[in-house]
Amino acid sequence: MEKIKKVKKFFKEESIDGYIIPKNDEFFGEYIPDHNDRLNFISNFSGSYGFALILKNQNFLFVDGRYTLQANNQSRNYFRVITIPNKMPYEILKGKKISIGFDPNLLTKKSLSTFFGKSECVYKPIYKNLIDKIWKRKIKKNRSKFFILPDRSVSEKYQSKINKIINYLKKKKSDFLFITASENNAWLLNIRGSDTKYTPIPYSYILIDKNKNIKFFCDLKKISPTFLKHFKQVEFLDIKKCDKILFKIKNKKFIIDKNSCSYLFENIISKNNKILDFLDPVYFFKAIKGKKEIENIKRAHVYDGVALTKYLFWLKKNYYKENITEISASEKLLEFRKKNKKFKFSSFPTISGTGANGAIIHYKPTKNTNKKLKKGDIYLVDSGGQYEFGTTDVTRTISLKSSNRRIKNIFTRVLKGHIAVANFKLKKDTSGSVIDLAARKYLKQIGLNYDHGTGHGVGYFLNVHEGPHAISKRNKINFKKGMIVSNEPGYYERNNFGIRIENLIYVKKKRNKMSFENLTMAPIDKDLIIRENLNRNEKEWLNNYHKSVFKNLRKSMNKIEKLELRKACSAI
Repeated sequence: MEKIKKVKKFFKEESIDGYIIPKNDEFFGEYIPDHNDRLNFISNFSGSYGFALILKNQNFLFVDGRYTLQANNQSRNYFRVITIPNKMPYEILKGKKISIGFDPNLLTKKSLSTFFGKSECVYKPIYKNLIDKIWKRKIKKNRSKFFILPDRSVSEKYQSKINKIINYLKKKKSDFLFITASENNAWLLNIRGSDTKYTPIPYSYILIDKNKNIKFFCDLKKISPTFLKHFKQVEFLDIKKCDKILFKIKNKKFIIDKNSCSYLFENIISKNNKILDFLDPVYFFKAIKGKKEIENIKRAHVYDGVALTKYLFWLKKNYYKENITEISASEKLLEFRKKNKKFKFSSFPTISGTGANGAIIHYKPTKNTNKKLKKGDIYLVDSGGQYEFGTTDVTRTISLKSSNRRIKNIFTRVLKGHIAVANFKLKKDTSGSVIDLAARKYLKQIGLNYDHGTGHGVGYFLNVHEGPHAISKRNKINFKKGMIVSNEPGYYERNNFGIRIENLIYVKKKRNKMSFENLTMAPIDKDLIIRENLNRNEKEWLNNYHKSVFKNLRKSMNKIEKLELRKACSAI
């Protein structure tokens, strides 16, 4: 590939033997503007996570288990695809004593250490990005203004949140908190922006000290007079001044977010100051939704459930009559969502995969891969919406008149795992790693598993993937009242089919007892269930869930849809 050759031409000039190209831009968010997607430009890989390592004689693309199939399909002609953490970059580099360049704006010290730290290589910051030197693209400047969330949308005013931060700094004996994750800035000030396609974040940094001095770094053209008036105690500065301001601070104690504070910024801070070993507290504060947020999110899920359910009814009726493809089906779902005035945009690219494409965990149909939905297949659709008072994420696997007994058995086992999570008895010290085991139990009984976590945190009109909590093998964060998490066990058979059932759930506390409660409102396809393989408690859960779906959605259905809804939600 000519692009790769052009990058390698700079190796001699920069005195390097390799170069790292991450997916993210300088704000380290999950979704980035197309003109910042350097990894896609160099590798053709379009997934949301990964990084490339270009060496003189070899090229590697590192992804996690969600993207292994996709990466191979898109990039294998030019890159050797490696799944992490099964194999780490430092293992590839073992025994090599070479110099590898990287853009210090796009990597953190933590990620560099995690993925490359155990090698004997030398890592060299290169301040002019090598991809930018060869990529002649038009950079679309987004001038959309940041906006303030109305009081009806939030449980806590920004002043109260700032006080939490100040108290935390004093408790940890820190002078400064440097917030580099834009979503955390959005939460802290109750603001949103339009700087990425799927997440309403305001690209920004915040520097706050223990004396309540707050500096907000951003593109000042995105700040309105109303905004300035609202935040009188906040100093707004051009984002290009951030490094200069940090340079001036000396002999102070800092807390930074090591997952989003760039190598460049961390270097500047650590040169004259002490960085304390604490996490950005905003992640923990943000994860716990207040009463008003939960109420609003429930409303968003009803709206979303109406759109998704109407779409599923349309799909079942028409897939064999019309030329419906993965792309046209995805577009139709968006049409249904757009009928609600509170819908803003999708919360991530819709995964619409039928047959073998459903086995690609984060599949996005293209003109080259687009398949027609046909009888006998199963169809997987994973989608979500950003509403002005909530974020949704839901997956349904649909039978297109499939009579495959083996597929039905696996689907039923995935459902049993889903129910096990929903019914999990939470304690004060329950973490996601314990719950994850319960989700996989029934698949493991027949020697099957899935290569992704069982659940991720979800934001409030914000990130569809949010930490610090998750349902996964390694997550040790205890669940607390108000946390939202996805419940999405699955199974994927290469070149054959994919299955996933996903609802969002939240932690509810009643009489000092915590439990999960469903947020998502959409029928689960009973045509794929082997009913006799569910026990009494599992049937009871499914029937109660469908009762709730019917109760919440029926008022928004016409007569025919209401009959379909009644059938879809009938007891088994």
